[in-house]
Amino acid sequence: MRAIELDAGGLRLVVLPELGGGIARFDLVRSSGVAALFRPWDGAGPDPNTLGCYVLCPFSNRISGGGLEAGDRPWPLVPNRAGEPYPIHGDAWQQPWTVVETSATALDLVLESGSMPPFAYRAQLSYELADHALTARLTVQHQGEVTVAYGLGFHPWLPRTPATTLQAAAGAVWVERPDHLPDRRVSIAERPEWDFRARRPLPGSWINNGFVGWDGRALIAWPERGLGLEIAASDALRTYVLYSPGAEAGFFCFEPVSHAVDAFHLPGGPQAHGLKLLHPGDSFGVECRFVVTEDR
Repeated sequence: MRAIELDAGGLRLVVLPELGGGIARFDLVRSSGVAALFRPWDGAGPDPNTLGCYVLCPFSNRISGGGLEAGDRPWPLVPNRAGEPYPIHGDAWQQPWTVVETSATALDLVLESGSMPPFAYRAQLSYELADHALTARLTVQHQGEVTVAYGLGFHPWLPRTPATTLQAAAGAVWVERPDHLPDRRVSIAERPEWDFRARRPLPGSWINNGFVGWDGRALIAWPERGLGLEIAASDALRTYVLYSPGAEAGFFCFEPVSHAVDAFHLPGGPQAHGLKLLHPGDSFGVECRFVVTEDR
């Protein structure tokens, strides 16, 4: 499998275009050794869920109800991952991307997909290393025949150490059902154990919840490693999903996304929960910047 490596200012990025355009490694290379900023790909096989990060397009997370409605008709969607009862994360993460241009510090990719109607689109993805940061940009242009709502996002898998802390202010959180769909939205004040407005440790047990009303800024710190990661997301990314099976997992996911889980079927309709309605030819783009900090 082809791997493309970018290097700049002590940062190293390894991308696998054929594996969803995903990130195999994002590292800080120091004189004392290599420090993983995203969970390193284990190289064991072609499963994007073993990567350090992949993109979410044309929607994030799960869609219930057997599909969605667009153009005044139903569009069935089938599960696209073994063991999942619902379609999840769209299809861009499961397809090979084409390299358009690459340099020592930047990479541009493109994907044309029609495998999940009514979504038919051209997506552009770029990675750039500069100023001690990784910037990821994702744009989608709808090429289908009916108007349909789109969602975008990024799905990083991050190292989890015993002292890991997170700061990411949000106003409310969706409580999940046993099947991982949203049950009800509650104020952060009602769930103080999930209140990340101030820096705090990750929950010790399972968490897999969508946080809404996010200000687009987050800080992840690994004090025992002398490292931190500041996340700055563009205006459309005002929800994040926080996922970890527990303290023993060794990883957690902090996913900047444009919309709530199952936004197609939540009260108020898709646009009320962050999805973007695209007519044929319309485009929608997002950006996320991961700035590396060091405590020397």
